[in-house]
Amino acid sequence: MRRFLRPGHDPVRERLKRDLFQFNKTVEHGFPHQPSALGYSPFLRLMAIGTRSGAIKLYGAPGVEFMGLHEENNTVMQIHFIPDQCQLVTLLDDNSLHLWSLKQHGGASELREEHRFTLKGPPGSPPSATQVTAVLPHSSREVLYLGTESGNIFVVELPSFRVLEDRTITPEAVLQRIPEDNCNRRSCELVEALREHPKNPDQILIGYSRGLIVLWDLQNNKATHHFLGSQQLENLYWQRDGSKFISCHYDGSYSQWPVSSDNRQSEPLENTVPYGPFPCKAISKIYWQTTKNGLPYIIFQGGMPRASYGDRHSISVIHGSQQTAFDFTSRVIDFFIIFSSDPAAEFDDPSALVVLAEEELVVIDLKSAGWPAVHPPYLASLHCSAITCSHHVSNIPLKLWERIISAGSKQNIHYSSMPWPIDGGTNIAPDPPQRDLLLTGHEDGTVRFWDASGVCLHLLYKLSTVRVFLTDADPNDNMNTLGEDEWPPLRKVGTFDPYSDDPRLGIQKIYLCKYSGYLAVAGTAGQVLVMELNDEDAEHVVDHAEADLLQDQEGYRWKGHEKLKTRDGPVRFEAGFQPFVLVQCQPPAVVTSLALHSEWKLVAFGTSHGFGLFDHQQKRLVFVKCTLHPSDQLALEGPLSRVKSLKKSLRQSFRRIRRSRVSSRKRRGGGGNASEVQEANAKFDQDVLQEMELAPVQRKIEARSAEDSFTGFVRTLYFADTFLRDSSRHCPSLWAGTNGGTVYAFCLRVPPAERRMDEPVRAEQAKEIQLMHRAPVVGILVLDGRSIPLPEPLEVAHDLSKSPDMQGSHQLLVVSEEQFKVFTLPKVSSKLKLKLTALEGCRVRKVTVANFGSCKTDDYSENDLAVLTNLGDIQIISLPFLKLQIRYPCIRKEDVSGIASCVFTKYGQGFYLISPSEFERFSLSTKWLVEPRCIVDMPEVTSNNHVHKSDTENAARKS
Repeated sequence: MRRFLRPGHDPVRERLKRDLFQFNKTVEHGFPHQPSALGYSPFLRLMAIGTRSGAIKLYGAPGVEFMGLHEENNTVMQIHFIPDQCQLVTLLDDNSLHLWSLKQHGGASELREEHRFTLKGPPGSPPSATQVTAVLPHSSREVLYLGTESGNIFVVELPSFRVLEDRTITPEAVLQRIPEDNCNRRSCELVEALREHPKNPDQILIGYSRGLIVLWDLQNNKATHHFLGSQQLENLYWQRDGSKFISCHYDGSYSQWPVSSDNRQSEPLENTVPYGPFPCKAISKIYWQTTKNGLPYIIFQGGMPRASYGDRHSISVIHGSQQTAFDFTSRVIDFFIIFSSDPAAEFDDPSALVVLAEEELVVIDLKSAGWPAVHPPYLASLHCSAITCSHHVSNIPLKLWERIISAGSKQNIHYSSMPWPIDGGTNIAPDPPQRDLLLTGHEDGTVRFWDASGVCLHLLYKLSTVRVFLTDADPNDNMNTLGEDEWPPLRKVGTFDPYSDDPRLGIQKIYLCKYSGYLAVAGTAGQVLVMELNDEDAEHVVDHAEADLLQDQEGYRWKGHEKLKTRDGPVRFEAGFQPFVLVQCQPPAVVTSLALHSEWKLVAFGTSHGFGLFDHQQKRLVFVKCTLHPSDQLALEGPLSRVKSLKKSLRQSFRRIRRSRVSSRKRRGGGGNASEVQEANAKFDQDVLQEMELAPVQRKIEARSAEDSFTGFVRTLYFADTFLRDSSRHCPSLWAGTNGGTVYAFCLRVPPAERRMDEPVRAEQAKEIQLMHRAPVVGILVLDGRSIPLPEPLEVAHDLSKSPDMQGSHQLLVVSEEQFKVFTLPKVSSKLKLKLTALEGCRVRKVTVANFGSCKTDDYSENDLAVLTNLGDIQIISLPFLKLQIRYPCIRKEDVSGIASCVFTKYGQGFYLISPSEFERFSLSTKWLVEPRCIVDMPEVTSNNHVHKSDTENAARKS
């Protein structure tokens, strides 16, 4: 049989690979991109969110999540839960209706699409005849009532979606019961709202856009009451006992209407314009909630004065003398109220207001004084300021974890202490095996610490670096303060704030040592901050140091932004991570690489001009190394001069093309027909377009010249205790890799602990390796005598890793964009290499060492390289022999930002941004898998099926 096996094919290894590697996209963290609809089931206590891309997501108790996707990828316009069922109906913008069910499979619940249906009119009828504008799932659970633009109300059977034509409510039938002097045919156009009577399921309230409201008897198929408003109708809401209903209107007013048995036509009890008398925006949705103390809660969306507050996105809450207009920083999609759904209850007694805005979910506690916000356990607004970088730390020690949570809890004192009110379903997923942190850096200079251990990405703590610097904004400003007499009584809520006071504050690199509690963050203007964790508020001076990476070389002039100005004197910091030293790179270019060694108390940083090493214990600069090539003028322009850079690079590209065309013509001796020349020109044009579409650092596969721009750009920094000078003595070292394919190695002399503050750290350049193909170096790794990657700093001291083998010879792995190459140490002679295929234009974008454990046995695990390419593929490559194990397609190659945002974990998982507000989580391991696993049991149906349900109709159509 051996001769029939493919070369290199090992059946034992193939079986082992199946036990080690498996690709799964497991869960989406964050806030849904472009939400468009909201629904809520008080029966299941589940919330549903629909998006413009056709996704539908259900949320309950923390860890209870479901996701479905409409095949059409159309915008979800409305979501309605079927009363007392594990079912819901969605309406898309193509006028199709979809029935979804929660069904149990394999011990857990799943969301499945059961049926789809599009309402069709008679042949030749206009689209408006069947364009659905309002949906009412009847409490009988047998039918849907569909109001349309034409004024017809169709009745559709569930679950078959069969139209019951004999039960259609036509405008003509409605008009027969209404005096002609009150209405005409146009009064019954466009059904704006359908509401079932809370006490009598045989009656529904029909609201037409022009202001006519009709109470319709379903049994006798006739109008029993009609109500004529003077303004365009926006929405309707029944009071709990059914004696009155509320209508809200386009002019910013709302009206109360009594429903009496002896009067078929009624006048409103009162008509109120809350923010009049000047012209106001429409009130698009309203609730009237009864309470035990007799004072109702009146909650409505909109209604602000047009002239002064027409651009505000607000929801107002009025309760007696209390009135607040909650002001959101993004458009309000819809909202609902959580209140008592017990049919025996006499009052609504609302407990929470849940608002879906375009960029975040906000929940307001209506039970507590001052109506504070509730801290959400999921649906975090990751992009409250744009994400600029990410950093993952696995297996956080319990002590550090508790200290971070403690610091975060002091920041959350303004939040309500009420339990999360949307608590349907049961999370049956196993507890996370370890504590993981995902750190995100943001454009506004903040770093957010997320609990990434399980399905819910939960914010633990927020760190701001702004206090170190002088900016236009005062960090003590409170945007929520209100003057006593301010009207309307606006109060800003939510965390979404996309505007940065200064783009130079943006965080570009993060490095956290989980053993020592040291944190290093680096930013857009060359600032590098080293911090340590303090459990109490403190006031101290932040030490400053400058690192001149140009080393006074003549002929270079920085054309980019200035450095950030720092505050003089002591600065007060909250409990948590507090900076104690600032290293300012000069020129103040973006920091492109960062490494921290907490055992040696050293931090290394790199920019497009060079790299440096700083001793943060002695607060002294150890050395700087300029990597700038004489042709690297682009590196001196900075990110704010990119327009010039783009023009220059385009000019250079077209010049190269012209030179190539001229040289090719010379080689052909001027021969060749016109079609060949045209074909060659077309190919060159296609090549340059592809080059323009790629990220700035992507290049052609052939060897690059030293004249290529950005060759001095430092891509990676790495600390290692290894053999650099000779094979008998190992020493601390710092390695740096550049965009031009150069690797620098420095020997470090770190004094012993007893003399650490007395003697300086010394550095001397020991090696310089130039890769022949000059491709950017994206990763550097040293393998010990057993071919195992060196442990992290302090990992051995905490007994979490074996001591590295210092007896056998060490190996150096250099990963460039185009190949993996192993060198022996200390001679640095080439031993082994793996080239990525030149045909596919494949480039390494991210690389990390990941530990993969077998799902069959706890006794076996191995370290491999997880590699992400510019094609969006993930490759797993073995160590130390560099054999490709498996390849998975993960991210679309067109999704450049998704590829750039990807971060791997130490145990074979990863995260990447699928939108500005959402991380997709994936797993490459059979053993480490974090995914939702939950169950929704059918609650017992109460005898009275007709208790008023929460109105969840989407108001986005009217925005």
